[in-house]
Amino acid sequence: MTGPDTDFPKEPAGRRDNPALGILMMVAAIGFLSSMNLFIKLIGPDYHPMQVTFLRNLVAAAVILPFILRIGGAAVLKTRRPWMHGARALGGILGNACYFYAFARLPLADVMVISQAVPLFATALAVVFLNERVGWRRWTAIVVGFGGVAVAIDPTGAVSTASLVTVVATVFWASTILLMRSLGATESPYTVVFYYMAAGTVMAGLFMPWVWATPPLEVLGFFVAAGVLGALGQYFMTHALKVAEASVVSPFNYTAIVWGLLFDLAVWSIWPSWPTVIGAIIISAAGLYLFRREAGLKRRAGS
Repeated sequence: MTGPDTDFPKEPAGRRDNPALGILMMVAAIGFLSSMNLFIKLIGPDYHPMQVTFLRNLVAAAVILPFILRIGGAAVLKTRRPWMHGARALGGILGNACYFYAFARLPLADVMVISQAVPLFATALAVVFLNERVGWRRWTAIVVGFGGVAVAIDPTGAVSTASLVTVVATVFWASTILLMRSLGATESPYTVVFYYMAAGTVMAGLFMPWVWATPPLEVLGFFVAAGVLGALGQYFMTHALKVAEASVVSPFNYTAIVWGLLFDLAVWSIWPSWPTVIGAIIISAAGLYLFRREAGLKRRAGS
């Protein structure tokens, strides 16, 4: 995961026979989303995370909704499950707000590393809430991955509030994956994205009378850049999943860690701490094993 907005309920219909293009588009998508996080950090802690979420969503919606409507037509407005869309949007904006709080206060790489635990939390939550069966191999990967999270947030006891908020954000986003799995059974990906963008913007907007602070022109430019980059990340990820299998392109989510390390070093001259590096290795290894194991189980189930 790259943090916010990096998952879809199912692969869009269409041919999926170009893995090289899919990988290229996924890497580009993660680059756009990581650059969005850079601008969120540049905005800084002076603005409430819910205001950051609102303006980012508003700009992204203005950019991407016309494309969704053009591709999906009026059909994207039809839904059988409005409350499920609302729950997914609420989880998304709360997750975004928590991530944006953390980005303003921690090195980018620290947040990126912890956010990669989303698949681990999603698999664990699916056992609790959906009664999904998970074998001992995947449970081992989950436990090892959680150990990596503990290392990444600093096992010495000096755990910051922002690190804990990042873990909370990761849980929120894991819960949205479960909601998207359910929505994917009846809704098109374009419908899910439409209602996430629309409902998420409205929900975040409800907080504005209490948290709004008018930004100067320079900071407003950062908000616009974050929204545009977020929309581009969504667009490229959608098409990556259209031209290649999810099991092929999803592991390239982990390039977000590289982007975070590069941005920290280039912009703030921050080198990653050893707990961050070791945690990244453990979480990435556990997540990649889960991707591989689940892909193998799906292939066997379909054969």
